[in-house]
Amino acid sequence: MASTHHFALVVASLFLFSSLFVPSTATTRKLTALVQQQPLVLQYHNGPLLKGNITVHLVWYGKFTTPQRVILIDFILSLNHHIHAPSVPSWWKITGKYKNGFTSLILGKQTFDENCSLGKSLKTPQVTRLARRGDHRQAITVVFTAKDVTVDGFCMSDCGTHGSAKADPTGKTKFAYIWVGNPETQCPGQCAWPFHQPIYGPQTPPLVSPNGDVGVDGMVINLATLLAGTVTNPFDNGYYQGTSSAPLEAVSACTGIYGEGAYPGYPGELLVDKTTGASYNAVGIRGRKYLLPAMWDPTTSACSTLV
Repeated sequence: MASTHHFALVVASLFLFSSLFVPSTATTRKLTALVQQQPLVLQYHNGPLLKGNITVHLVWYGKFTTPQRVILIDFILSLNHHIHAPSVPSWWKITGKYKNGFTSLILGKQTFDENCSLGKSLKTPQVTRLARRGDHRQAITVVFTAKDVTVDGFCMSDCGTHGSAKADPTGKTKFAYIWVGNPETQCPGQCAWPFHQPIYGPQTPPLVSPNGDVGVDGMVINLATLLAGTVTNPFDNGYYQGTSSAPLEAVSACTGIYGEGAYPGYPGELLVDKTTGASYNAVGIRGRKYLLPAMWDPTTSACSTLV
């Protein structure tokens, strides 16, 4: 049986934030209310983390344009490059402060299922089935679903999920996977904030997305959240706060924070491209710009932002 953590959407009556999606073994990016809580401490539950060289395989389910695929691929490729901060790799290096050191993500195989062989309305077992394709040794499989594909829980409670499932019938080994949907037409106000007006909460003007694609720039935020959650809590016994079925993880614990001074409905102080007016806080390969969520730093027990 698959276990999923959802980057879910928990929508409060006043304040709305983006977060991570987690099925029974997955972790979700959620839109949650900012509430005064107990001190933020992600405890280590003595389980294995994903460290060393990890291959990231991609499954493209439905139709994506070439520019859309390039935005997401460039983000993954940027994680291990040497780029002056504030940058994508400087953000990812925070995961190296978690037990056992740095995780290097390497782009692996890509599978294209443009005709949606399992239909355009998926449930969690079908997402797991898509992720099960291919080699899972020292790997994470990421399933991207197109804007016209619905997934059980998408927009209702989840923006994406990370989870684990049996790699073979014996169940002796598990593999980690991630699902991220394109929210462009289904729920941009939930899963592409702050690039779209939120459906609830303070109605501040949306930011201009750094790559000119609200849905895919939202997917980058959700993918970043889930990648961090996957390597630091791949099998429900790594770093998290709360219960293993609905954990706060490396990034989902810092929901709605992108820069200094963030508060409900305001992502914080960000960099702005002088030409396009787009907001960002990290630079990737070829100078591509991204907006990345804050990540909990175990050395300071605080949410760390790049700007």
